[in-house]
Amino acid sequence: MAKVFAASIALSLVAAILISMLLAAITCLIHEERLIYLVLMEGDALAFREQASMDQHSSTMHPNSEASKTHEHLVSSHDLFLQSTLDTGSYNKLHSYKHIINGFSVHTTPSQAERLRSGPGVKLVEKDRGVKKMTTYTPEFLSLPKGIWAQEGGDTNAGDGVVIGFVDSGINPFHPSFAYDPMLPFTSNLSRFEGACMTGPLFPPSSCNGKIVAARYFSAGAEAAATLDASKDFLSPFDADGHGSHVASIAAGNAGVPVVVNSFCYGKASGMAPRARIAVYKAVYPSVGTLADVIAAIDHAVLDGVDILSLSVGPKEPPQDMLTFLNIFDISLLFARKAGVLVVQAAGNKGPASSSVVSFSPWSVGVAASTTNRRYPSSLLLGNGSILNGVGLSGPSFGNGSVWHKLVLAKDAVKIKGTSPKTQEYIEECQHPEDLDPKILLGSIIVCTFSAGFYNGTSTLGAIINTVKALGMEGFVLIANPSYGDYIAEPMPFAFSGILVPRVDDAKVILQYCEEQTKRNEKGTATEFGALAAVGEGRLASFTGRSPIVSRFSSRGPDIIDMNKNLADVLKPDILAPGHQIWAAWSPMSASEPLLKGDSFALLSGTSMSTPHVAGIAALIKQHNPLWTPSMIASAISTTSSKYDNLGEPIMAEGFEFNSLFPATPFEYGSGFVNPNRAVDPGLVLSSEYADFISFLCSLPDIDTGAVVAATGEQCNHPFANPFSLNLPSVTVSALRGSVSVQRTLMNVGNTTETYLASVIPPNGTNVCLYPTWFTLTPQGMQHLEIQFSVVQPMQNFTFGEIVLTGNLNHIVRITLSVLALSV
Repeated sequence: MAKVFAASIALSLVAAILISMLLAAITCLIHEERLIYLVLMEGDALAFREQASMDQHSSTMHPNSEASKTHEHLVSSHDLFLQSTLDTGSYNKLHSYKHIINGFSVHTTPSQAERLRSGPGVKLVEKDRGVKKMTTYTPEFLSLPKGIWAQEGGDTNAGDGVVIGFVDSGINPFHPSFAYDPMLPFTSNLSRFEGACMTGPLFPPSSCNGKIVAARYFSAGAEAAATLDASKDFLSPFDADGHGSHVASIAAGNAGVPVVVNSFCYGKASGMAPRARIAVYKAVYPSVGTLADVIAAIDHAVLDGVDILSLSVGPKEPPQDMLTFLNIFDISLLFARKAGVLVVQAAGNKGPASSSVVSFSPWSVGVAASTTNRRYPSSLLLGNGSILNGVGLSGPSFGNGSVWHKLVLAKDAVKIKGTSPKTQEYIEECQHPEDLDPKILLGSIIVCTFSAGFYNGTSTLGAIINTVKALGMEGFVLIANPSYGDYIAEPMPFAFSGILVPRVDDAKVILQYCEEQTKRNEKGTATEFGALAAVGEGRLASFTGRSPIVSRFSSRGPDIIDMNKNLADVLKPDILAPGHQIWAAWSPMSASEPLLKGDSFALLSGTSMSTPHVAGIAALIKQHNPLWTPSMIASAISTTSSKYDNLGEPIMAEGFEFNSLFPATPFEYGSGFVNPNRAVDPGLVLSSEYADFISFLCSLPDIDTGAVVAATGEQCNHPFANPFSLNLPSVTVSALRGSVSVQRTLMNVGNTTETYLASVIPPNGTNVCLYPTWFTLTPQGMQHLEIQFSVVQPMQNFTFGEIVLTGNLNHIVRITLSVLALSV
C-alpha cells in the first residue's frame, strides 16, 4: 500500500512538472514579441523558369497557362510549408515573393523563426531590418535642354517609351508634374510593360492617366510592424508623405511646371526625363517602412516590366550576420538585374563617415549627392549698419528692409508670472509661445537660439514658426549658440520673414548689439528695447560659387563586405549627382513634415534626391540606345563622368566641420559627377552580366560557397581568381601585395571604327602598366585590356588614379583606380 501511495505521489509530481513546463512554454509564446522575417526558398522564381509561358516583361497570366499554374504552386507551397512547420496561430504570412525570388515574409516569434531555419527547402532566414527614406534647376545645371533633350526632340519627347519604377511612399496623382496633357499624347508603344492601377483613398481610377501607367501599394509588412494611422497611412498608392512624389518628379516629372510656394514663384521644374512614364510601388508609410513590403514592391515592379528601378529608400543598417552582398534585399536587386532591370539606389545619408554607404553591391548603381551652384542667400540688417548673411526662403520684413522693427532676445521676453520651467536654453529656443510676453513681442523680430533641444531633436523650426504666428511677431532670427558652435542651416520656405544665422561669429555680433541697445533694471530684467533690425529678401537665387561639392550627409566608401567593415573590391558610391536643395513635387498633406503642410513643392536634400536624377538620365540613355543592357548603361554613366568642378578644379567634399572642404576622392564621388550628354554616346562600355556576378560572389575572400548557393541557387563552378576581376567600369583592389594582373573587356558601341590610345595615372605607391597601349575597334568589336599593378611603396591608406582611353573620334573613357598598397 505504501509503494502504491509513493508511486501515486511520484506520478503527481511528474504531472505537475509537465504542466508547469507547458504553462511556461505557453507563457513564453504569449509574451514573445513577434517580428518580421524574410525567407528565401529553394527553386527558381517565375521570371527564370524555362517552362513559364508568360513573357518575362508582361504581367499577363491566363488562368490555365503554365505560368499561372506555377504562380499558384509557389504560393500554395509557401502556405503548406508554414502550416507544416510553425504552430497554428503563431504566425501571419505577409507576402509571397514569386517573380524574381522564391520566398515569403512572415510575422512570427523568434522561436518560431528558428524552426524555419531548419525547415526543408529553406535557404535563408533574415530578420527585417526596416527601411528609411534617404532624404528645379538641375536640368539646366546638367546642360540637358541643349544636349540630349535636343537630340531626342526636346522636352516633349525626352524619355518617351521608357518606364521608371519608383519604390517609395507613393505619389500625389493630382500634382501638375504628373498630369497628362491631351494636346501632347504619348506616341510610344509600351509593349513590354503591363501594370495595374490599384485604387483606394485619395487615389481614384483616373489617377493612372497615361503619365502614371501603374500604381500599387504593399502594406502587409507595415500593418504587422505597427498600428497604422488611418488619417495618413492610406491603404492606396496615394502619397501622404511627399517623399515619393518628390523623387518621381525629379526623374520623370513634366517639363516647365511652375514652382509656387507661399504665392512666390521660384521658377519652373522639370524631370530629367520629362516624357518617361511612371510606375508607382508604394511600400513606405508615414508611420513605418519594412523590407518585407519593399521586396514585394521590387518583385512586382520587375513582373510589370519596368525598365529602370529607382530606390530612394533602403535598409536602415547593414545586415548583422551575413555578407552585405548576400542579404535578401541585395539578392532581390541581383535578380532584378538578371531580369533586365537597371537598379539605381541611394548611397545613403550617413556621411561624411567612412564606409557609411548602404548601397553595397556591384549590380546596383549607388548614387552620392552633391550641391549645385544655386544658393538662396538672405540677410539681416541691424540698426547699427551691420549686415549679416544667413539662409531663409522668405520675403523681406515689412517695408522691404527700409522699415525698422524692434529686435528682442527671447530671454528678455519671458512672462514675469509664467508657470513653465524657465531654463535659459528652454526659453531661448522659442518653442512655447505661452512662456513669452505678447506685449513685448507684438510686431517685433525675436532672436531664438539653436541650442540643446535642436541637437537632441526635441525642438523644431516649426515650433518657432508657431510661436511667431501666435504672438503676432514680424519675424524671427535663429542664431547659433556660442556654447555649441556653428550649425548647418538649410533653406525652408516661411510664410513670413525669417532668417537662419548659423555662424557663431555672426551670432556674437547680434547678441552684443542687442545687449548694447537694451536697458535693464537692477535685477537684470529688460525694461527698454533699443535694438532694431530688418530681414532682407531671401527667395531670390544666386548662381555663383564652386560646384559640384560632395554634400556633407552623402555616405562615403570604401565599400564593405560585412558588419566588421572588411573591405570589398568594389567602388562605392558609383556616381555623383545633384542632391542638395532640390525643388520638386510634394504632397500638401505632408504627413511627416508639418512645416511643409499645404505646399505643393518642397526644397529637399539627400541621396534620395540624387538617385532619381541618375534614374532619369538612365531613361534618356535607354531611349537613345534601346537595346543596351543595364550594365552598358551603368558603364556609360560611370566612364563619361567628370572629376572636376565648374572652376576646372578637382571636386571638393564637405567634411565634419562647418564650412570645411577637402579634396574629394572616388570614395566620395565614385567615378565622378554625372555627365548625361556624354553618357549617351560613351564610345566604349564595360559589361557584366548575371553569371559574372555569381563568379564575383564565389571569389570573395574566405567565402562559404554554400552561402552563395543558398542565396542565389547557383553553384560556384567558375569563380574569378580575385573579386576585382569583375568587369566593372572601375578597378578597386583593397589589399594589393606585390603585383597583380587585372583584365577589363571593352566593347565599341559607336557606329564607326575608332582607334584608342591608353594612358594611366597610377595611384600613389604603385606602378601600373597597360597592354595594349593602343587599339582599334570596329562597331561592336571587343578588346581585352591587361592592367598590371605593382607596389613600389606601401601606403597607409587607399590611393587613387585612373586609366584614360582617348579615341580619335573624341570619345574619352575613364576607368577609376582605387588601390590599398600593402607590401612590395
